[in-house]
Amino acid sequence: MNDPYEILGVDKAAAPEAIRKAYHRLAKKLHPDLNPGDKNAESRFKEVAGAYDLLSDAEKRRRFDAGEIDASGAEKPQQKYYRDYAGQGADGDPYEDRSGYADFADADDILAQIFRRQARRARGADRHYGLAVDFLDAINGATRRIDLPEGGSLDVTIPAGIQQGQTLRLRGKGAPAPGEGEAGDALVEVSIHPHPFFTRHGENIHLDLPVTFAEAVLGGEIRTPTPAGPVMLKVPKGSNSGTALRLKGKGAPRADGRGDLLVKLKIMAPSGPDPELEAFLAAWKPANYDPRKGMPS
Repeated sequence: MNDPYEILGVDKAAAPEAIRKAYHRLAKKLHPDLNPGDKNAESRFKEVAGAYDLLSDAEKRRRFDAGEIDASGAEKPQQKYYRDYAGQGADGDPYEDRSGYADFADADDILAQIFRRQARRARGADRHYGLAVDFLDAINGATRRIDLPEGGSLDVTIPAGIQQGQTLRLRGKGAPAPGEGEAGDALVEVSIHPHPFFTRHGENIHLDLPVTFAEAVLGGEIRTPTPAGPVMLKVPKGSNSGTALRLKGKGAPRADGRGDLLVKLKIMAPSGPDPELEAFLAAWKPANYDPRKGMPS
């Protein structure tokens, strides 16, 4: 945004009344309802509205004059641009805020009619909710119900593959409009409960799979959980703890299908004494077997 004083055509020492009059004069000339289809007028009106929003607020004006914020209202030295600032108004766009026109309310001119008409058409406010879902519901999709603090409930469809912190928009499920406009939207931020043994990394899912000595040494097929249900996993002979196996297409959904399930084997000793196993290992004398070979002694 350019210098707000230049946009309104006022001196930097201008009194609030002079700023207000300059704004009114330009608003009557540039308002989109008075210039249908004129993109240049619409663009200039947005600049004028943004400049007035800053200079009509005594604290914002003081901070701008002191160099603490830039012409868009962003903190310095942080760099923000119009696309960032435009999303910070009460309804998502500071130029849609009608508060600057309050002093037109009793004026007998065309702008007063425009602003009254806009107020009647204003949409209702968006309402924000949180929804915690299970890990597998986030991967596979589900429908869950939210009980609303203001009464009633919302049925929310959880799309398969949703990520932690994503927000779902339910159009028309927010606050009703104060006049004849549309209802606002319900914005539902999703949080995901951790799973006891699955973890997600992008579109892939990781699993540590416990196996016995015999399964690791002899190999074979092991019944293995996946987010879509159990499958038989082939374990190669002579596997070790840390051996990684890939089940293609058993991960999270993505645009071209699904990611993979990455299975890491974890050899587990019996939790209690096993005399037969102990006797076997005591007598077992493997040739050329040194798991710490190459490590400094």
